[in-house]
Amino acid sequence: MTFKRIFLTLVLLGLAGVLTLRIWDRPASESAVPAVSERTALVDISQVTLGSVTESIQAVGTLQAIASIMIRPEIAGLVRRIHFIDGQLIERMAPMVELDQEELQAQANQAVAQERIAQVTFERLKRLAAQQTTIVPAQQVDEARLALQAAAANSVLYATRLKKSILRAPFSGTVGLRRVSVGDYVQPGQDIVNLEDLHTLHVDFKVPEIWLSRLSNDQSVQVTTDAFPSLVFEGHVTAIDPRVDSVNRTVSARAAVPNPDGKLRPGLFATVGVKLGQDVHALLIPEEAVFMQKDKAMVFRIEDNIARLTEVTVGVHAQGMVQIRSGLTEGSSVVRTGTHKIRDGMRLALK
Repeated sequence: MTFKRIFLTLVLLGLAGVLTLRIWDRPASESAVPAVSERTALVDISQVTLGSVTESIQAVGTLQAIASIMIRPEIAGLVRRIHFIDGQLIERMAPMVELDQEELQAQANQAVAQERIAQVTFERLKRLAAQQTTIVPAQQVDEARLALQAAAANSVLYATRLKKSILRAPFSGTVGLRRVSVGDYVQPGQDIVNLEDLHTLHVDFKVPEIWLSRLSNDQSVQVTTDAFPSLVFEGHVTAIDPRVDSVNRTVSARAAVPNPDGKLRPGLFATVGVKLGQDVHALLIPEEAVFMQKDKAMVFRIEDNIARLTEVTVGVHAQGMVQIRSGLTEGSSVVRTGTHKIRDGMRLALK
């Protein structure tokens, strides 16, 4: 048993010696790991070119009607007539709803009659006082004058109430869904129907404060919606809030969007693209050449066939290209595809 153990130990030591000898005898070219710069990767490249891009920023908002109102009565009454159908376009001052006028008309007629009586009484007393043939106290004339004024005011009051029994459109627009029917008794302030001016809509949106200096009235905007994804609606900035939100560091603006065919509706979610201007000397590279690394935009710039990791500042994206604001110069080359298999300092084989 002891002999077997000694024999096994000698065999293992012999194998270890052989392995050690083979390792130390390997040529240097086989054992050395090539440096990063000596590795080679086959890649596609693109040159930094000059082009023209329209600079813009994206924001979101909700479309609203330029004029929007809920039609409500100012007086109580029975609905006698409705002069519109749901969704109808109506003109300014067109009658929409008529309340019962019978009692109001009677009250107005009575008020007019009382005013006439007061007028006659006052004129008669004033004439008698002027003739001096009859003793008419000045107080009586004054009371008649005040009675006439009160009757005239009462006449105007009932005439106004009669006028308010007809609800008219304050502006031209499209009516919504009515909430009353003929025969309903309505109270002051009760909702009747909404009226929206859809000819032009506006959208309020917010942009970061860094763009404030590049915002101005009449600036062009492009509005898109999920409801009509293939359509782009042109508009322009109409107002910029004079205050900046100190919490979110944003500035609010409003844009008007013409809507002649009535496709857009108030309440739609909208994406607003604000055109800031055009850069006719923009540096452009393919979008796929840019990748993110620790929240930074990076590219591999090619220098003597060596990949150099370079941080860049990107701008506008358009038609598969991206604007480079800093980090590259015109004519320099970047790796377009295959960036995932490259390391900084690696030698490249260019296609």
